[in-house]
Amino acid sequence: MKSPISEIEKLSIINDVRDVMARYARLADEKNFADLASLFTPTGTFTPHKVNGEVWTHMEGRETIAKNITASVGQAIAIHHLFSYETTILSPTSAHSVIAMEDRVIHPDDEVLPSSETAFRTMHGFGHYHADLVKVDGTWYISKLVQTRLKMDFTN
Repeated sequence: MKSPISEIEKLSIINDVRDVMARYARLADEKNFADLASLFTPTGTFTPHKVNGEVWTHMEGRETIAKNITASVGQAIAIHHLFSYETTILSPTSAHSVIAMEDRVIHPDDEVLPSSETAFRTMHGFGHYHADLVKVDGTWYISKLVQTRLKMDFTN
């Protein structure tokens, strides 16, 4: 019978999860979306939701995640803050974490915005990331990331 995960191992996993998500936020702010996408498993998914709970978009796979986020952010300044990690360790190689988040996206005044109902000049959002992470060959990756929203403020 395999022994349970020790308290030290739990703390190590929690720290690894926090590091992955902190790296995610930093890479998003740096607009380094290729490296951000590499934090996901090859078939990882990212699904942001609207405040009403509807899916905003669903992305699957590193290439799609990088491409869609690059197109969405454009020339904008992106700012992400993460708070209040709640991590459940499912096994030595899998964990689930809920992270409170706040983000801002600010498009420059001279950027031409796409003509669509979702176009905006600035966005200030609040919500949570629900992350499933797995450890593969000694490295933690995001296998599933769902972003839920409590509030989003837009200007045009």
